[in-house]
Amino acid sequence: MRDDVLARVRAALAGRERFPHPGASPSTARVTPEPGDVVDRFAASFQAAGGEVVRLPDVQRARQWVATFAAELTGVAQSPLLPPALRVEVPDAPPEQAELGVSLALHAVAETGSLLLSSAEGRLLQLLPPTHLVWVPVDRVRDTLAEALGTEAPADVSALALHSGPSKSADIGRIVVTGVHGPARVIAAVVG
Repeated sequence: MRDDVLARVRAALAGRERFPHPGASPSTARVTPEPGDVVDRFAASFQAAGGEVVRLPDVQRARQWVATFAAELTGVAQSPLLPPALRVEVPDAPPEQAELGVSLALHAVAETGSLLLSSAEGRLLQLLPPTHLVWVPVDRVRDTLAEALGTEAPADVSALALHSGPSKSADIGRIVVTGVHGPARVIAAVVG
């Protein structure tokens, strides 16, 4: 199957003029990080897009916070990539029934207020629960998207998802509605 698709692409491109790669985008080639703490800048950008940010000094405080946060939940869909210390002590549920989805960020980006998530977690976990909690180890917060994308990805990542706050759309009547194509509430919990 794969070889057939690649053969059709090669045939379609045969005889076409080749153009050299233009190099780095001017916007990423000259990016100078703004002054201030990278985590503060990520938090400001993420909150400006409608997301919520919780800063927790260490894993112990993170466990205490999430225990309180999830105390009344009946089911949680959790990423298989979560370290045991960050797993929520609530019964697991499939994403379509879970009240909360819990992910681990590959990176968080101050420049765009985006969370980079792995496809290895499963897109349903990231999109179906009405609330999405994303753990962000403080050492994974990057200044720019180019910096985050320039780091080596884990071997099991076949695609990335970028989340910049809750799902929203203004397609109908130019009225912004949240939670249309994904969670209505996204919380980035920065640990460390």
